[in-house]
Amino acid sequence: MASTIDNQILLKLDDKSYLPALGFGTYAPKESEDDVYEAVRVAIKTGYRHLDCAAIYRNERAVGQAIKKSIVEDKVTREDLFIVSKLWNSCHRPDLVRASLKKSMEDLGLQYLDLYLIHWPTGLKEGGEFIPRDEKGNVLYSDVDYVDTWKAMEDCVDEGLVKYIGLSNFNSEQIQRILDVARIKPVINQVECHIYFSQEKLIEFCKARGIVVTAYSPFASPGHKSIPFTPCLEEPVIVDIAKSKGKAPSQVILRFLLQRGMIVIPKSVSPKRVIENFQVFDFELTDEEMKKILALNKNHRINTEDIALAHKYYPFNIEF
Repeated sequence: MASTIDNQILLKLDDKSYLPALGFGTYAPKESEDDVYEAVRVAIKTGYRHLDCAAIYRNERAVGQAIKKSIVEDKVTREDLFIVSKLWNSCHRPDLVRASLKKSMEDLGLQYLDLYLIHWPTGLKEGGEFIPRDEKGNVLYSDVDYVDTWKAMEDCVDEGLVKYIGLSNFNSEQIQRILDVARIKPVINQVECHIYFSQEKLIEFCKARGIVVTAYSPFASPGHKSIPFTPCLEEPVIVDIAKSKGKAPSQVILRFLLQRGMIVIPKSVSPKRVIENFQVFDFELTDEEMKKILALNKNHRINTEDIALAHKYYPFNIEF
């Protein structure tokens, strides 16, 4: 169920809370912490109230500094913001979950998180690097069952460290395993979704179970080596619709995902693009335009997480 406030689309999590459907992604692997800091400052000034973070992004301190500065200077309160972070794969062991959450809270300068996700179902060997490897360069896996990880996540909710918990990159069977044992149901599954990878079956599966879907890589990672198609932002159908609306192709793509009832988290450190990506609440796509865009689907996944291909919990070996 959706609602609106300040011209934004809000999605309902439960009887108490809504969250902004348009979030700001902070993944910026090639950018400096200063760039991330400035981008978050621009995002909050522009009106974004949903920030998507993760330990593996290695920039949560910069995000936290931007949040603190925004609260001090821009009359934004902590309660105005919905802050998300993610448990990294090398911290799946239940005794590491709380400490990992607390580390993100410390880096972000927060007393609590709004949402904490298991970043991937595939655990990695604990106690070392983000991507632990043996002397031959092979990635080292953990045998921890993500169901046990989930139970430790629930304990963090009980303690008041985080309001909601959820999943990321989980397939339908893995989600169901969690639902079968959960005391606290996951509220979100964050997955790759764009015009070339529509995820219709997984989205319907989640919606039927009251789980909101967040779309990452909404522009299909422009320039990614695995894209054998016309880049999303140059796709003729998108360009034609954008021209008819007086909008940018990026805005049409974001609006398409929002109208599918999803959360979407575009990322950029360009102030112009950060602002442009937020200007998607003053127009709508028609049913016919939605159908045309949906027909562009090619079931093409970009983020295949090749380091986990041999993991027993690798999520992409089934259809959805």
